[in-house]
Amino acid sequence: MKNIYYIAIALLSIMVSSCEEVINVDLPTGPPKLVIDASIKWIKGTAGNEQKIKLTTTTNYYSNTVPPVAGASVIVTNTANSSSFTFVENPGTGEYICTTFEPVLNANYRLVVEYNGQTYTATEKMTSVPIIDKIEQKTSQGFGGEFYEIKAFYTDNGATDDFYLFRYKTNFDIFPTYEVSEDEFYQGNQLFAIYISEDINVGDTLDINISGVSQRYFNYMSKLISVAGNGGINPFQTPPATVRGNIINSTDEKDYPLGYFNVSETVFQEYKVQ
Repeated sequence: MKNIYYIAIALLSIMVSSCEEVINVDLPTGPPKLVIDASIKWIKGTAGNEQKIKLTTTTNYYSNTVPPVAGASVIVTNTANSSSFTFVENPGTGEYICTTFEPVLNANYRLVVEYNGQTYTATEKMTSVPIIDKIEQKTSQGFGGEFYEIKAFYTDNGATDDFYLFRYKTNFDIFPTYEVSEDEFYQGNQLFAIYISEDINVGDTLDINISGVSQRYFNYMSKLISVAGNGGINPFQTPPATVRGNIINSTDEKDYPLGYFNVSETVFQEYKVQ
């Protein structure tokens, strides 16, 4: 019996060791693509003069760092009054900063990025957003135990077709959570953004952002959220489609960048769980 016992322990040890072994699959890596993260957000009630655009490139699956892009020219122009705003590189970060930006609701803005002999352009409209009327918290019971529902209420503008992007970020999460919504069936009504979590606790903080966005950006984020949500099934599977933004390469149309140029008015509120 002792021999059987020791054999069983040995087999179990081998199985555990096998489960912990790291296996790196040799994955093909394509040529680096430029990634333009150009989401300009005007926080309601602020001057909105400080804005940031980040340029990076894609890299291989196992890389722990995202390569920043240096030496680019980044300019945003208000096409109505021809006001131009230059974004200056913060060396070594891939971040391009502007401290003199002038946000104007319903104005069209044009992005021009020049890098490595290529010119990338996009145009987007500055979209407004209503204020947050109130925030309500509710505790419910589910199959996994107790969970919190936190709702941020806002009143839709009944005179326009509106699209919204919600961003939630807790004090303990590394990455934020995103959702999108539209007012197709709720014109002029009071709506709410809702955050549901079993992990959040009393005393934790939740940052709530609601942005008014264009229909094009709403469609883009809908696809991006859908692809990201399917990623947990198999990390090596091919996404159903490449999610392309509104930025084009006017020098070489086939060599398009990743990312999106968005200009939005945003409301922000930090909520402490009660």
